[in-house]
Amino acid sequence: MNLSFDRSRSIEDLEGVRWPNPPSDATTLVLAVHALRKSPISNLTVEQLARLITQDVGLPWLLPVGVEILQGEAAEGAAGGWFDDDLLTAVLTRNSSAWLETPELAEAIKNVLDMLGNELSPYLRDDADRFRAQLRS
Repeated sequence: MNLSFDRSRSIEDLEGVRWPNPPSDATTLVLAVHALRKSPISNLTVEQLARLITQDVGLPWLLPVGVEILQGEAAEGAAGGWFDDDLLTAVLTRNSSAWLETPELAEAIKNVLDMLGNELSPYLRDDADRFRAQLRS
């Protein structure tokens, strides 16, 4: 995974792969993912990042961005503020191979989880436990 890249470029540009147009009967999710791959990464919202990460699209570029955002939000969340459950869930539930390729990102997420501590909802605690378990395997 690339930790340093030009965020003004799209996933499509960074991958060097152009997906064919989605079929005419494609779901709104498929249409959205196709469109979001063409957007500059710097223009993606947190919700759009979570959607793409959940679909395992552009992980080499989006996981570092997602982790960076979560690190910034964790301090607020630990102080009783808001943090993005959807993005955290998207990041935590990726396949262990994504984390084995970037142990520094996995360590950053473990630190985010430690900062949030008791602020995690029960379903996020389950995701966090599974995340930690897959790293130990």
